[in-house]
Amino acid sequence: MNPKDRLILQKIRQYCIDIRRLIERFGDDYKIYESDFAFQYACSMCIIQIGELTAQLSEEMKTTYPKVPWQQIKSMRNLFAHDYARVDHEIVWETLKDNIPELEKKCRDILGSQKEENNG
Repeated sequence: MNPKDRLILQKIRQYCIDIRRLIERFGDDYKIYESDFAFQYACSMCIIQIGELTAQLSEEMKTTYPKVPWQQIKSMRNLFAHDYARVDHEIVWETLKDNIPELEKKCRDILGSQKEENNG
């Protein structure tokens, strides 16, 4: 893995952790999320940043790890950045609760496997 991809994955993972912390801070409840624009905007910024970072990954990284939905991540970022009024908050909540933890784990696993290969 090239150093740029490593740094990008570390940043993506950190935004995933930030989302988990936001949920812990504001409350793990869709009704809270739905009614609190600050909670929504904070999570939205993390999603935008994750998508922006994903777009900067090398093609080699994306093809080496095809089980990560890189294009879907970028597409969600584009929706948030360019057409926020169309965002379905129920789908976003599902993404925050289900997909973001999976993405964090995949980034951690990729970073860990690359570290092992470099040490082995």
